[in-house]
Parts: sequence; structure tokens; C-alpha cells
Amino acid sequence: MELTNDTHVAASSARVLVIDDEPQIRKFIDISLRSQGYTTLLAATGTEGLTLLASKGADIIVLDLGLPDKDGKEVLKELRQWSRVPVIVLTVRSCEDEKVALLDAGANDYVTKPFGIDELMARIRAFLRSAARTEADGPIYDDGELKIDLALREVSLHGHSVSLARKEFSLLSLLVQQPGRLVTQTTILKEMWGPTHQEDAHYLRILVSKLRNKLGDDASNPRYIATEPGVGLRFILKERPINPLTNKRKDP
Repeated sequence: MELTNDTHVAASSARVLVIDDEPQIRKFIDISLRSQGYTTLLAATGTEGLTLLASKGADIIVLDLGLPDKDGKEVLKELRQWSRVPVIVLTVRSCEDEKVALLDAGANDYVTKPFGIDELMARIRAFLRSAARTEADGPIYDDGELKIDLALREVSLHGHSVSLARKEFSLLSLLVQQPGRLVTQTTILKEMWGPTHQEDAHYLRILVSKLRNKLGDDASNPRYIATEPGVGLRFILKERPINPLTNKRKDP
């Protein structure tokens, strides 16, 4: 099994994606970051930013909420379907409810405009130092049989492409990014269908059944998705087979 990520990224090599439609702010942040050795990626729209993240990867994102093509919270929602890269939001919305909403939507932190560059840089450094960062540039799960590329939204089993519906892929993405961890039914229902559907467990049962069928998974003897009755779901990590000659795990 392999779930690729970089958990220790030096500031001199860290890649920062800045998504902001104001040229002056992009330039200001770009100059400040590059002066301290960071590599920068610049995007003026949410769509451009998501494309850059999927194709080039990033270690952290600075995201403005007021974008010309889509609201920053919509960008957050889309990228959180396949990425755990830390996101610092730039916002002029200073009320507490709005800040809570941003964090619930997937932001890791926020800086209120107008902001000081020293404050922003300090927060970027803090996230890059954190060993808790779980994903930087679109992880790939590959156990030699099942391969999941979250950035490209591609799934294959035994070398053959598996076509998943949007909800099926979203559920698989949610589980595989927390391998071995039990994800509660309430959390999944809220993530997948919204807070008004936290009691609609039958939605989840139907979706899990469809996903298992496409992955060739048996509910009575699960290979990938285990159910904790009444609690939630867990993505099962597959151990690589042991090479009897070396007594070490073989690469898939």
C-alpha cells in the first residue's frame, strides 16, 4: 500500500498557491513569499486555482473569498473532495458566524483584510512546520490492485478503470483520506448530503452498496470498506505481501 504525501516540507522548497483576483495583492504576496525562498503558483479565479492544485500540487493555499467565477467557500467545498492541503482564507467578513462557517467549510485558518504580511507569513510558516499535514499534492492510494488518484479523480481495479458516480467517488475520497480511521455515519451524511440529512442512514446504505459492488467488495467479508454497525465506516488498509526471502514487505 502507498498513500503518497510529503509530511515535512522545508520552507525553501514549499509551494504556495495564491488564489486572489486582485493583481496588486497577488503581486504583493508573491514578492513576499519568493523573498523567503518559497515557490509560488498564482491564480486569478477559483477554476484556475483548482486546476493548478490538481496539476502541480501545493503545500498550502492562500484563498481569497471574493473571486469572479465562484465564491471561495465553493472552491473550498470542491477541493476538500480530494485534497487535505491546508487553506488560509483571506476575508473581509469579520463576524464570528462567518468565521465559523469558513472553518466548517474546510478552511484551516483565516486572515481578515486588510492584513499585515508578517501575520500571513507567520501563519504559513506555522502550517508548514506542522507534522499533522496529511496531504500536499493530491494523494494516490495504490495497493497493487486498487489504485485511487484523488487529484485526477481516477479509480482502477486490477488495471481496469472503474467508473464511479460523483457521490460514490466523494464517499471513497472521504474514507481513503482517513485510512484506518472510523468515520461516523453522522459525519458522512453531513459531508455528503448536508446537515438536514444526518438521520437519513438509508441514503448511505444504498451508496455504500453501490460502491462496494463496483470495487468487488463483499459486505460480509470486506476488503476495502468495513462497516461498524450503527457507528460508521472505515477504509481498510491492505498490507503488502511478505517476501519470504527477505522477510520484508514487497512493493505492489
